[in-house]
Amino acid sequence: MSNDKPNIKQMETSITAEAIKKAGSYRWSVCALLFFATTINYIDRQVFGILAPVLQKEIGWNEIDYGYIVTAFTAAYAIGLLFVGRFIDKVGTKIGYTVSLIVWSFAAMGHALVNTVFGFGAARFALGLGESGNFPAAIKATAEWFPKKERAYATGLFNSGANIGAVVAPLIVPWITLTWSWRVAFIFTGLLGFIWLALWIWLYEVPERQKRVTKEEIAYIQSDPVEVITEKVPWLKLLKYRQTWAFIVGKFLTDPIWWFYLYWLPKFLNERYHLDLANLGLPLIVIYTMTSVGSIGGGWLSGYFIKKGWSINKGRKAVMLISAVLIVPIVFASTVPEWWAVLLIGLAAASHQSWSANLFTTVSDMFPKKAVGSVTGIGGMAGAIGGMLIATATGFILQITGSYLSLFILAGVIYLVALFIFNLLVPKIKEFEIA
Repeated sequence: MSNDKPNIKQMETSITAEAIKKAGSYRWSVCALLFFATTINYIDRQVFGILAPVLQKEIGWNEIDYGYIVTAFTAAYAIGLLFVGRFIDKVGTKIGYTVSLIVWSFAAMGHALVNTVFGFGAARFALGLGESGNFPAAIKATAEWFPKKERAYATGLFNSGANIGAVVAPLIVPWITLTWSWRVAFIFTGLLGFIWLALWIWLYEVPERQKRVTKEEIAYIQSDPVEVITEKVPWLKLLKYRQTWAFIVGKFLTDPIWWFYLYWLPKFLNERYHLDLANLGLPLIVIYTMTSVGSIGGGWLSGYFIKKGWSINKGRKAVMLISAVLIVPIVFASTVPEWWAVLLIGLAAASHQSWSANLFTTVSDMFPKKAVGSVTGIGGMAGAIGGMLIATATGFILQITGSYLSLFILAGVIYLVALFIFNLLVPKIKEFEIA
């Protein structure tokens, strides 16, 4: 009998694989749309960081001014997330994403019209409001289009668009700036959103209303147990659950580190290793290419563990622990030669994206679909508040000390702290019933 069990298991796996193949793959087209939206989101977000050394000389700000400008973006991002998750849950993913793209694309182009610290702060504020819709909408779309066993992988795939955007931006922004001007760079990148928007309006619908999807694929997408909650859940009710607070704490503690990479990494390389606009591209491309591997790999790895029979709780937390440990060596980044620093930061950024893909997915693991956008928005708001704090603090720290050492030490240890608290609040990741 023992010899027959592996054969039965192989047959079941084969049948499952065959059923998935027959179901179709339109859901991966949706994932591709989310990937490109996230890519554009991060191109628009990254332009300012890449141009910071140039703009600092032209506009004449100091480190504290720069910290305030970054804070304006993150403040708006936090305010937007306070409402956008609820807005998307109410109007639906298609309309919510459309509104978000329109607002942030116009705001991105608006940077070309300003000349002062206040003007850049206002443009960043508008961009933050628009961009706050990207991840709540993408996470909700993933919950609508993927069964739970595929969501971490799908999240890792679309989330890798952040890294691709951060790779593309150093390729095109310096060239556009050196060929024409920094104003043209803002206009060009802002226009990309409208190209995506046309595809989104044409191709996206929820599975039940999408005529391009087979009945078999809809059945596969909906193969998880039927959810009891079908109506929107009030915010105050969501805040009563420790699962919500686990996500909030995870985002609040670790999102600021990503904000720090995004806005201060070009300045760090410029100030520490004297890399100008023409030479920043290659190190940034290496770093964000590594993050793409981390994002996709982290999502794939937890899915692999789960398919091997691990529980969702064990699979997600194992990858989050691995990611947190791999980030620790970044504490040495400010004390080593240039390319060692690039590799250490790349490893940490890749591990952050692996962490992030799994942390995001815990929302759809634990909450009904009607609450996913709201919980993602609440957590994103917490992450943006953390980003506000680190942006202002970083400006003062660098203006006073001129050293990045304390910032890299913080980046190295905070993920282990976040995972410890997450595990205290949620000893076991599983879907629960909202009363």
